[in-house]
Amino acid sequence: MSVEAQRTDDAFVVDMVFTKADLEDVVPHDNDLLVISAVTAGRKVHRVLVDQGSSTDVMFWTTFNKLQLSPDMLRPYDGCFYGFAGDHVEVRGYLELRTTFTDGTASRTESIRYLVVNAFSAYNMLLGRPTLNRLGATPSTRHMKMKLLDLTGKVITIKSNEKEAKRCYENSLKAR
Repeated sequence: MSVEAQRTDDAFVVDMVFTKADLEDVVPHDNDLLVISAVTAGRKVHRVLVDQGSSTDVMFWTTFNKLQLSPDMLRPYDGCFYGFAGDHVEVRGYLELRTTFTDGTASRTESIRYLVVNAFSAYNMLLGRPTLNRLGATPSTRHMKMKLLDLTGKVITIKSNEKEAKRCYENSLKAR
């Protein structure tokens, strides 16, 4: 992989590249979504959808409860939130949680502001543009991976769980 990093003003400038080698472990697929795992609130959360179409980062109420978070942690949210079908979704509030992304060799932890919504989803959380842009993350559905830098400039390559991605997609179709 061709990656060159240089430090400027406490930030790295890197050419993030996907190569043929990134395709070697990918099962051929029909446009599957990128579904990863991350660690938040001290627990590994599976079925995290990397969603470049979302203008916010979302945690679903069922996930909030499974993480055994206190409702006292939620801050009020005055805005409206609409789901994929344009339907109004109940917002319980928002909270900031430290979330870690790792490939097993390198990691990066950032504070993410999640909008907590009470709606059905096959996913536990959605990572939207705010976090992807702040992380400087580059997702590739073709390669079923997301790349970002750790704080030393090392590339972290997070693989999508392709079986989980298919299962989530099928479950979301059944719900409709």
